[in-house]
Amino acid sequence: MTCGDASIRAMSPEPAPPIVHVDPLPYEARLQSRAIDAIDLVVIHCTELPDLEMARRFGEEIRYGESATGNSGHYYIDRDGAIHRYVAIQRVAHHTRCYNPRSIGIELVNTGRYPDWLDSRHQAMDEPYTDAQVAALIALLQQLQDGVPTLRWIAGHEDLDTTSVAASDDPAVSVRRKRDPGPLFPWPRVLDAVALRRLPD
Repeated sequence: MTCGDASIRAMSPEPAPPIVHVDPLPYEARLQSRAIDAIDLVVIHCTELPDLEMARRFGEEIRYGESATGNSGHYYIDRDGAIHRYVAIQRVAHHTRCYNPRSIGIELVNTGRYPDWLDSRHQAMDEPYTDAQVAALIALLQQLQDGVPTLRWIAGHEDLDTTSVAASDDPAVSVRRKRDPGPLFPWPRVLDAVALRRLPD
């Protein structure tokens, strides 16, 4: 690299931080609070729903009577790369069993196995993630690394919830309860762009 190359690189502007649309869920204030330094993990999901609107409605549904809260990630990334924050990271969202207190959940809008999630004949996850989604995810992860010094690990939902259940079409057949983000998620591209490491088994 020449001195001229070095000066050009030095003058290159830092990438702009991603625009995050803050759209709190109605029950956000009822979710358990936590310290930022309790977070060391990001979990990548896909919604397994056709669009962001349906994912939002699903997140708003009350599923836990005592706390009057539901299931949701912290961030949602639409197919066009738009980022929405439904839950502040200072709150524990319900997105991955056993890992919620330490993690941030990021959901990518993707059809997945919808609408027959547990049908043994419908287990393919063949919708690709868009370039805009992946670029937005990388920008968000980089921003989170800057704001959460203890963040070290990243995992897919399928890495952490390996439960098998009876298939909806044939109880004698077992299928994975969670398969997201699935085989088309571009792990090499994401891991090359961030300082996070895959969570070991």
